[in-house]
Amino acid sequence: MKKASFRQRGQGMTEYIIIVALVAISAIAVYQLFGQVIRSQTAAMASELAGEDGTEYSASAQNAAQAASAQTTAKSLKSFTGNAGSGGQ
Repeated sequence: MKKASFRQRGQGMTEYIIIVALVAISAIAVYQLFGQVIRSQTAAMASELAGEDGTEYSASAQNAAQAASAQTTAKSLKSFTGNAGSGGQ
């Protein structure tokens, strides 16, 4: 009876580890895509708090956001398969 209970806890821990791994992979992907935007926005805020002009950093953040947006529209499941859908079957 105790052995079944131990197996249940092990199964729950395995599921938890899988979920944590998926969340970590998703966070890495989002940070890689929007990392420059976050860094530029942080730099703009730091400049403004220091009493300096943060317009340059804000413009850099806007450009990085537009580039990230273009990447997200260009990437899809089809783009990861390469030329699998263009004949050859």
